[in-house]
Amino acid sequence: MSAPDFTENDPKLGPLPVWDLSALYASPDDPKITQDFEWSTSEAEAFGARWKGRLETITATELHGAIEVYEAIDERLSRIMSYAGLRHAGDLTDADRGRFMQDSQEKAIGITANLVFFELELNSLAEDKIAALQADPALGTYSVWLGQLARWRPYQLSEDMETLLQEKSSTGSGAWNRLFDETMAEMRFPMDGKELTSAEVLNMLSSTDRAKRKAAGESIGTTLGANKRLFAQITNTLAKDKAIEDKWRGYAKPISSRNLANEVEDEVVEALITAVRDAYPDLSHRYYALKAKWFGSDKLDYYDRNAPLPDSDNRMIPWPQAESTVLEAYGEFSPKLAEVARPFFSNGWIDAPARAGKSPGAFAHPTVPSAHPYLLLNYQGKTRDVMTLAHELGHGVHQRLAAEQGHFLAQTPLTLAETASVFGEMLTFQKLLRETTDAKTRRALLASKTEDMLNTVVRQISMLEFERAVHNERREGEIAVERLGEIWMETQRESLGPALNFDEGYQWFWSYVPHFIHSPFYVYAYAFGDCLVNALYAVYQEGEEGFADRYLEMLSAGGSKHHSELLAPFGLNATDPGFWKRGLDMIAGFVTELDDMDG
Repeated sequence: MSAPDFTENDPKLGPLPVWDLSALYASPDDPKITQDFEWSTSEAEAFGARWKGRLETITATELHGAIEVYEAIDERLSRIMSYAGLRHAGDLTDADRGRFMQDSQEKAIGITANLVFFELELNSLAEDKIAALQADPALGTYSVWLGQLARWRPYQLSEDMETLLQEKSSTGSGAWNRLFDETMAEMRFPMDGKELTSAEVLNMLSSTDRAKRKAAGESIGTTLGANKRLFAQITNTLAKDKAIEDKWRGYAKPISSRNLANEVEDEVVEALITAVRDAYPDLSHRYYALKAKWFGSDKLDYYDRNAPLPDSDNRMIPWPQAESTVLEAYGEFSPKLAEVARPFFSNGWIDAPARAGKSPGAFAHPTVPSAHPYLLLNYQGKTRDVMTLAHELGHGVHQRLAAEQGHFLAQTPLTLAETASVFGEMLTFQKLLRETTDAKTRRALLASKTEDMLNTVVRQISMLEFERAVHNERREGEIAVERLGEIWMETQRESLGPALNFDEGYQWFWSYVPHFIHSPFYVYAYAFGDCLVNALYAVYQEGEEGFADRYLEMLSAGGSKHHSELLAPFGLNATDPGFWKRGLDMIAGFVTELDDMDG
């Protein structure tokens, strides 16, 4: 692969890499895209003709071959959609990119309509037939996939209904998702005579200049407030759409389908939520009261929540330094981890610059095992940006290692997908902390990490509580835009504590969160992953021999094992009531250390 292209934002950042998508396709006009659509269409039609209505007598050997073809079709279409989606994320305001993605999605959905029967008919087989197939060595690793498929058995609909839902998705929930993304990408936030993107204005909330933070907070609230009815309509429509499908499928709660997809038991998730909410006073309430004192006040304005400390090291970190910092932190833990990570920097797998139209935030997209993952960042040189790089690179490494499991089993449940990312952040943070000797700089670094952990655990659970309230109330009727703001403020005040001051505009901050739109109830996966990693890192600190090797084995397993199997080698069990406390205690310990420094 060719070396990555580079671009520049602030010259102090140095050249920033721009991804090269040619590992997927050369361009939207690449004839391979047409060839792959044609191949997938032909294979899907042949697959339907061969197997539809004929699975009752299928042997394990035949089923292995059938799943291989089914997986190959899905992977080929996933390659196209990965290319279309990544290209669109690079500029959400480009109409041609949006149209290409929409057209590709519609074609892919049309092709897979011929395959809907397969999983439905497999799940309709008698339980003794499925058990016999799973027990047969001829099925190989697909026995795991077949077992995972069975989770959905009680909730599947008729083939006609499933096909209808699939074909309408691009004009239903998919269309509302696209409307949200493109609206946010085109939205501009006026500040100091400039028109900022959402990524730029949100970045201003961690400026060293309090006047800029205040102006940014007010601009966000005013601009989102001016668009509140559109965002309320999107939110209401998607919540109702989910409620309708949940009712037909028979899910007991709005969160049930997410838990099922995450392969995590309801009681485990509830234990996590309860543990975090019970810990609010000892974590966020205590920390923000402490931070308010550092700023010389009893109260902390919401736009100061992520502000650097007055004595923080606010230097801009150039991209080459961020790269070396993260790779060295990975390499000190495991040379293999750094080896797997290095190609992201040298081969054009990262898109780092912040630019107009680009998708805000950051993500790691696995694409398909026959290619490689890609990372999207909006790098602006702050310590938090370095941590974001470490986080997304952790995802990318996890995705590369898990690729050996194949297209279906490489996909890790969201709860475990956050393990490598948060662990990568922790490795990078601990490296920076070890190298910091100045007391004030050390306090600032520790405070920044504590805030990141609070944002990952406390804030995400508060967002989950917002979602739960919204989806529950939407089942009773459309939610007024003002009520959405009230729910947001209720959950924020509970989680952040009495030390926070909010203005009227803050009630609309719920409306920019993309996870509410794209992946309902996704957010608890961050808290799950952070607490899990805290417990995991505690085991690592105890110096158990072979930890790094076992850790890499866990990542390489992808989605082929349940969380209980993956955690067992480390002596951890997510069903243990003390498990979540162990993770939360690490955050509480950081708050205590900061309090002691202050004393």
